Amino acid sequence: MRKSQRESQATGSPSRPSRRESQAARRQRALAVAERMDARYPDAQCALHFSNPFTLTIAVLLSAQTTDVAVNKVTPQLFARWPTPAAMAAAEPAELEPILKSIGLYRSKARNCVACARTLMAEFAGEVPRSIPELMRLPGVGRKTANVVQNNAFGIVEGIAVDTHVFRIAHRLGFSPAASDTPEKVERDLLALYPPERWGPINHQWVLFGREVCIARRPRCPTCPLTELCPSATAVSH
Repeated sequence: MRKSQRESQATGSPSRPSRRESQAARRQRALAVAERMDARYPDAQCALHFSNPFTLTIAVLLSAQTTDVAVNKVTPQLFARWPTPAAMAAAEPAELEPILKSIGLYRSKARNCVACARTLMAEFAGEVPRSIPELMRLPGVGRKTANVVQNNAFGIVEGIAVDTHVFRIAHRLGFSPAASDTPEKVERDLLALYPPERWGPINHQWVLFGREVCIARRPRCPTCPLTELCPSATAVSH
C-alpha cells in the first residue's frame, strides 16, 4: 500500500482519485463532494431577486454573460414598469433598452424579454409553463434557464442547470470527461453520477464555489476543501 493511501485511511480522508477511477469510485467521490458542499453552503439559494415565475424567468434570461448582482440592479426598475407578461408584451424592445443598458447584450436581451412575454400571452395564457420542453419554447430560454425556473419557481427538479461554473467544476473534478464539451453533455454526466435528491443543490452550491474558490483563472487550490478529492488540484495550483 502506498504512503498516501495509508495516510488517507489513517486520517479518514479519501486518497486522490486515480486516472483509472471506476464509476462506483467516482460516485463515492461525488457524494463526498456533495457532503462538503452541504457543509460549506447549507442554505445556498438562487442569487437573483424575483417575486414570481415570470420575474424569475426574465431575470435568468437577463443573467446570461452577466453577473447576478448586475441583473439585480436593473430588475427593480424593469419590473416596476412592466410587472406582468401582459404589460411587457405590450412594450417595444427599444423601451427596455435604457434600463438594461448596463448589462451585456442588452439589445438582444430586450428583444428576448418582449418576445418571451408575447409568447407567454399567445401560447400559455400569460402563465409561465412548468415543463422543460414548454419553457424552452420561450425566446431566450435554453435548458439551463428552464432548469433554474423549474427548480426555483415550482420546486420541480428534473435536471441540473449547467452554467459556466458548473461546467468548469465538473471538468476539474473529473466528473465529466474532456469530450463532454457542451452543457447538455455535462448535465447528462452529472445526472448519471448523482442521485436525484442531490440534483437541486448542485447549481446554487457550485456557482458559489466557482465564484469563491474554483475560479476560472488561478483557482484557490491551497485553501480548497476539495483538494484531495480533485484530480486537477495539483496541476492547477502551480
